[in-house]
Amino acid sequence: MIRYYRLPPRFTRGLCVLLLALLSARTFAQTSGVEAPGVSGAAIVQMLLGLTLIIGILFFGAYFLRKLNGGHSFGNNGPLRIVGGLMLSTRERIVLVEIGNTWLVVGIVPGQIKTLHTLAKGELPASGSEKPFGQWLKQMSERKNENK
Repeated sequence: MIRYYRLPPRFTRGLCVLLLALLSARTFAQTSGVEAPGVSGAAIVQMLLGLTLIIGILFFGAYFLRKLNGGHSFGNNGPLRIVGGLMLSTRERIVLVEIGNTWLVVGIVPGQIKTLHTLAKGELPASGSEKPFGQWLKQMSERKNENK
């Protein structure tokens, strides 16, 4: 058996009044409303030229500051230089730092930096096991051509 619930008469009258008010407001907006003017092409061109000018000023300022710094990017002109590093995990690494004529082996973990060892400045051995990408690509293409 289906049961029907009756809504109170005050609720249904209020709902009808609200619905009529919304419909009349909608029809009033359609008949008497003047559409807002669109954006003209000249305004868009003016906006794009202004944006281009601002971006150009930013690039010119960066170029000028780099020239003032002697062609070096900022932060590379001090006595400190990172020679190399090794990632141990996502949050831990070992870094070789050069300070004057001394190399420091530094361990870096979240919230802490420790000096692990101090060395005299030296030359890093060239790792001959790594091949440049160009040589590797040439070898792969030669192998592919030999197989044909």
